Amino acid sequence: MYDKEKLKDLPQNTGVYIMKNKNGEIIYVGKAINLRNRVRQYFHSASQLTSKTVVLVSHIETIETIVTDSEMEALILECNLIKTHHPRYNILLKDDKSYPWIRLTVQEEYPRLLMTREYKKDGAKYFGPFTSSYAVKNTIEAILKIYPLKTCNRQVVYGKKTGRPCLNYHIGQCQAPCQGNVSKEKYAKDITSVLDILNGRHPDLLKDLDKKMTAAAINQNYEEAAKYRDQMAGIQHIIEKQKISSTTKQDQDFIGYAEADVLACVQVFHVRDGKLMGRDHFFLEEIGDVSPREVQESFVKQYYASCGFIPREIILKEPLDDQRVIEAWLGDLAGKKIEIHSPKRGQKIKMLEMVADNADLALKQQLLEKREKEIRSKSRLDGLQELLGMTQRPNRIEGYDISNISGTNNVGGMVVFDEGKLNRKACRRFKIKSVEGQNDYASMQEMIFRRLERAMKSPEGNNFLPLPEIMMIDGGSGHVNAVESIVSLYPVDIAVCGLVKDDRHRLRGIFHQGTEYPIKKASPLGVFLYEISEEVHRYTLGYHQILRKKEMLVSQLEEIPGVGKKRREALMAHFGQVDKIKKATIAELQSVPGMQVKTAQAVFEYFRNKT
Repeated sequence: MYDKEKLKDLPQNTGVYIMKNKNGEIIYVGKAINLRNRVRQYFHSASQLTSKTVVLVSHIETIETIVTDSEMEALILECNLIKTHHPRYNILLKDDKSYPWIRLTVQEEYPRLLMTREYKKDGAKYFGPFTSSYAVKNTIEAILKIYPLKTCNRQVVYGKKTGRPCLNYHIGQCQAPCQGNVSKEKYAKDITSVLDILNGRHPDLLKDLDKKMTAAAINQNYEEAAKYRDQMAGIQHIIEKQKISSTTKQDQDFIGYAEADVLACVQVFHVRDGKLMGRDHFFLEEIGDVSPREVQESFVKQYYASCGFIPREIILKEPLDDQRVIEAWLGDLAGKKIEIHSPKRGQKIKMLEMVADNADLALKQQLLEKREKEIRSKSRLDGLQELLGMTQRPNRIEGYDISNISGTNNVGGMVVFDEGKLNRKACRRFKIKSVEGQNDYASMQEMIFRRLERAMKSPEGNNFLPLPEIMMIDGGSGHVNAVESIVSLYPVDIAVCGLVKDDRHRLRGIFHQGTEYPIKKASPLGVFLYEISEEVHRYTLGYHQILRKKEMLVSQLEEIPGVGKKRREALMAHFGQVDKIKKATIAELQSVPGMQVKTAQAVFEYFRNKT
């Protein structure tokens, strides 16, 4: 518990305060104009505090402060610390994944249209972010059908052939600039059209295509007219869901909010050039009983801190407490003036109401799906408990599998299911070290031995705790007996089961304590065991394939004339991986110790001819 006597020692400057628990973990980060006065407010009478704050204060052991020169510096520091440490009692974006963007590499001589999850200041144009990677892939696919742009990373120059054209050229989905037959001017026209589509400036493009189609039809060039007709239909398909939402033709974000229990949903409608171009929704957790205004402010700071594009207007239902500082900060990030508005009447308030309604629908759907998953998970685990005769429902189940080809690249995989749900962060991969040749029993024993040995170490910071109630082994009685012989060496109570497959490698039943129990495939338990079986097989096989691919890539260097063992080792030491060697220029290859001009040229040409 924090000693309140220390409050008088806190500075009265502007800055950030960091609250930690007895384990030294950061549990809350906040900013203040006067640090001492702000922190003191947490230690008022419990009747003056929210329930969430009371719990927070009970866990505070130490408070650190960082003094800044201005309120904006404190705001930026607060955002960075929250994003880095994910403090338990701060309002956090539940979904911390990176969102997909559409990337047009306009900095290249022959630009490409790609999906990416990383926004960089590399000269390319980015559109997004989007919540659905499926929608982004469909959009890119639709655009490439209209404008067959280059999709590979091959370096091409007009008038010069580079290797052979790929399959996309032969099926009419690439113009093959690698053959030197596509002028930069012609290609640039297609890029301009793609930019017009992505920026919502499609009406002029459609008019131009309509004129060309009509002219081609008049000249009885029906094949060309059909091409323009198909392009128009494709563009209409891409933009058919856009609708006019503003006559001001501005870039705006409308942010709506809905909450239930400790979960909230924030919906963002993206209006670009007066058109509704898309929408995103985000879930926030640990909101407790904080006000909607505080939730909005937390979201705005976290979302726009990592957002690649910030519109000139951000429209919210309620004004922010630190609105002036946040506007200035966002303006610095965007390099333009940013305004935050909270309208009371007119078209904008109607738009906000629609956004809030969508947030409420998304939140209800999320809560419904969550309840359905909990019911389904409980049903699965109850069935497993009953089948194995366990006194309690199992919380943690681990699945194990081995993968190799004739004993080479021998690896094992461990997948973890907590409360019936896959826990990807807890999954582990093992490179089998002590077994030579193909011996699945011994390989499985090594993996289980290493897993339990690591769990027996100091519990503090141990990534192999907690132990499971059940180990699911991909195999029958032989595999189960091999694993049980290892488990019996430790003071643990773990049920070992085998996932038995039929001749067609489909799950047939579960083996436990000398008995095989048939499984009904359509039952909740059958579906659950199938998921475990498929996931551990996919996870382990994926690791095996990665190792094989690395081995095959390294062996490719042996095929290049002039590259022996020493040069191969020098190349790998310099670049770290073969993919970087593939992309290296002749000058970069020459910089490797021991590489001559002729050898560097041979390496460069070898990989260019392979692409």
